[in-house]
Amino acid sequence: MLLKGAVRVRFWLALWLGKFLALACRILRKRGSTFPGRIMLRVAPNWLQGVASGPACGNVIVSGTNGKTTTASMMADIMRQAGLRVVHNQSGANLLSGLVTAFAAQLNLLGRMRADIGLLEVDEATVPKAAAELQPRALVVTNFFRDQLDRFGELEHVVACVRRGLPHISSLGRVVLNADDPWVASLGSDSPAQPLYYGIEADTLATMERHAADAKHCLQCGHPYTYRRLYYAHLGDYLCPSCGHGRPKPQVALKAMQRLDGQRQQLVIATPGGEIAFTLGIPGVYNIYNALAAIAGCLALGIDLTTIRDGLESFASCFGRMEEIMIEEKRLVLALVKNPVGFDEVIRTILASRQDGEEQGVLFAVNDLYADGEDISWLWDVDLEMLTPHQELLKGIFSTGLRREDMALRLKYAGFQPERIAVVDEFSAALGQALQVVPSGGTLYILPTYTAMLQIREILFRQGHVSQWQV
Repeated sequence: MLLKGAVRVRFWLALWLGKFLALACRILRKRGSTFPGRIMLRVAPNWLQGVASGPACGNVIVSGTNGKTTTASMMADIMRQAGLRVVHNQSGANLLSGLVTAFAAQLNLLGRMRADIGLLEVDEATVPKAAAELQPRALVVTNFFRDQLDRFGELEHVVACVRRGLPHISSLGRVVLNADDPWVASLGSDSPAQPLYYGIEADTLATMERHAADAKHCLQCGHPYTYRRLYYAHLGDYLCPSCGHGRPKPQVALKAMQRLDGQRQQLVIATPGGEIAFTLGIPGVYNIYNALAAIAGCLALGIDLTTIRDGLESFASCFGRMEEIMIEEKRLVLALVKNPVGFDEVIRTILASRQDGEEQGVLFAVNDLYADGEDISWLWDVDLEMLTPHQELLKGIFSTGLRREDMALRLKYAGFQPERIAVVDEFSAALGQALQVVPSGGTLYILPTYTAMLQIREILFRQGHVSQWQV
């Protein structure tokens, strides 16, 4: 660390203060994924820059609208399979304060780094600052969808934020891009690092549905895209019939998928080094994309295919992202929802995963705090009508959170019978009532926004059903 004078003093003061605050959070059994970092940045605003060169294998940033946490968690499992010690903000605290907290946790009191590589999930708007300080050897981008319009504005602004981080990637590094998303793929032409594209090439997963698409028109000439294959939203094999702009050929591609049961799917992936086949233990097309991003990201780091396959075979759902929790022979699935596209895909996954005779309940938990997005009008863009024909099969339908009435109203207009929707004020009461109506062997799906997910996990932690996640 090349730190001098007052900067060096501030660095050490911030580190020791952060260590103390993290310890205090653990003792008090409070979440400590961002608070230590926020205080550290007040003492040393550029603290992260002082530790960027600490991991011997460099740093990797994962960004995009949906799938950041799952993709980064998959990569972390693969890296650990490769024998690497990882700095990883696994709870999804992806603003600068969360990154600082994660790095501080991997330094001892003398400033010695205990990790080999930094793997950081980073909020799109934070990418320019994080990339400038971390100088990553790889940037992995998942997708771009409308999300938190009150905070981010329109999609062009979000893409521009990530684009501003590209000059900070090493010219010898890689930028890993979703070829099936026109917005993401467009970053390849601006990157000083060589792009590595991933995508799906399997006709069996194609659909003609195009709900909540955010890239209907060619990014070069404005003419509507045509799709040879469409997987969901605007992700697919696209082509502009006017100017010829189309999807780049993915080097890492899904060739075949077989659904084994409600949760597991068998995947065959083509890569520059050959094919790999493995069982992914979490459902959904969006999780196939997450796996492709993780594979491509780890290949960009030089990790071999056998290690990648073994890491993904052992991967389990992570922090609130189709996270499974067993409570007295009842399966609880916690699935974060934060924008129309993600919400739609969670609904599709629930419907596709249902086993014959399985009894289910659904608990919606919607907050409108800053981290959720204060404008919840996006609920009206969610295709809740997909669930309507199946409402009679549900043992209970519950709505809680700060905007529980808004969610209940949206369900009513989607065609749900109002008398079947239970609106419950408190999270703990809603969780208790929902679990009570689901019989033994059944499944309760909880669909929360971000802060609601944290509150529900806190309740489950106090009840002894989940462990407290650390940074």
